Amino acid sequence: MNQTAIEIAESVRRRQISATEVVRHAIERIKAVDATLNAFVEIDEDGAHTSAMLIDQKVACGEDPGPLAGVPIGVKDLEDCAGLRTCYGSAFYRDSKTKLMDSVHVARLRGAGAVPLGKTATAEFGMDNMTASRAFGVTRNPWNRERTPSGSSGGSAAAVAAGMVPLATGSDGGGSIRVPAAWTGLVGLKPSHGRIPLERESVFTALGALTTSVLDTARYLDVAAGHHPIDRMSLPSPTQSYEKVAETLDVSDLRVGWSDDFGYGVMDPEVVEIAYAAAEALISTARLEKCRLELSLETVRPFWRGLMGSRAWSELTREGYLPDRISEISDVPQRSLVSGAKLTIEDVYEIERRLSKLRRDFAAAFQDVDVLVSPTAATEAFAAAGPAPDVIDGRDASNTGPAPLGFIANTCWNPAISVPAGFTRSGLPVGLMITVPHHRDDIALRLARLFELARPWPLTAPIGKID
Repeated sequence: MNQTAIEIAESVRRRQISATEVVRHAIERIKAVDATLNAFVEIDEDGAHTSAMLIDQKVACGEDPGPLAGVPIGVKDLEDCAGLRTCYGSAFYRDSKTKLMDSVHVARLRGAGAVPLGKTATAEFGMDNMTASRAFGVTRNPWNRERTPSGSSGGSAAAVAAGMVPLATGSDGGGSIRVPAAWTGLVGLKPSHGRIPLERESVFTALGALTTSVLDTARYLDVAAGHHPIDRMSLPSPTQSYEKVAETLDVSDLRVGWSDDFGYGVMDPEVVEIAYAAAEALISTARLEKCRLELSLETVRPFWRGLMGSRAWSELTREGYLPDRISEISDVPQRSLVSGAKLTIEDVYEIERRLSKLRRDFAAAFQDVDVLVSPTAATEAFAAAGPAPDVIDGRDASNTGPAPLGFIANTCWNPAISVPAGFTRSGLPVGLMITVPHHRDDIALRLARLFELARPWPLTAPIGKID
């Protein structure tokens, strides 16, 4: 599928193509290529065709089915979608009952005319840099099937990059939208915390989507954003159209700072070089003021893994799965769970103290700049089945990992977007990450759009091209 979500929706609204035809084509595409990628873990073909028929009926009656009319989407297997199971990438839930209701997030997309086709693979419980679980197997990168699309939104990234769907939902608790976007040549926005309501409160996680274009992401955000009483931290509905401001917002003369590594990341020089060249192009295109910036932050990766593991251990123990069935969990999530189970109250207090200092230090950086640009990840995509590299550029990266920079925006609640920056010598995508002040999703989208106009990228990987 080499059309954007907006192109599909406008064609359906203008009766140039039916939603039924779009959905049929998408399902055929999934059947043709997903056996080698494992992006989807479940398909609801009958439900998708029924939804498409209802959209076509609305169009025939002169009604507008919505800004995502007939757009086929994938739903990450961490959130509910009516007619499908929610398995969290785990054998514990593989035989669970299908859900009767959508999450708030999915319901808003469906209400705007989107057609959920199925569930996309996730790292188990969303706790890994790759998408490979004992329950559902290994998900592969369309740019090179020997490599991972990253985690935890790896199935969504693979589905979009391979042209199965133009949009798939994701969630980002430590880079889990942005890194998959970077490694599969897509656009991935982690919105402001609370921009899209969560049904399970989290101080780290934000909902979002993987798309092929900036305007698709902007239109998606227009649909998905807004307060809901189920989430006390959810933000009011935007007073502006993100799709419009992505085309019109004046960002000239904003102060921008570059950081290779945020002061702690162990980075591949080739990735840094590609991202830096992209940053220079963005600065020139958007007429930004380049400022000197020296960040010296502390990595939060061990803290994040400990806190996430502690919470998940408590929940799974309460549900009766742990500790007896710990061996059924994939290796990396298993280690996080075991580590989290060992946290004491004193440990949690110390982690919270250090995270508070990090938030203060990062906020101080935005006293000197309006925008921070950096590589999205430290390396190109690694092996699909892992393990993640713990040595990068000949240096010890065991404490920072292949994607060390994503956690900061989650800890500090800043919007951040990854856009395709270029390719490594081995032909794998690299991402440029744009991080902006609190609640300024509009700036992130506008800068990403200006970069896209100046340096357009392919919508899909080579495998995604329709014969």
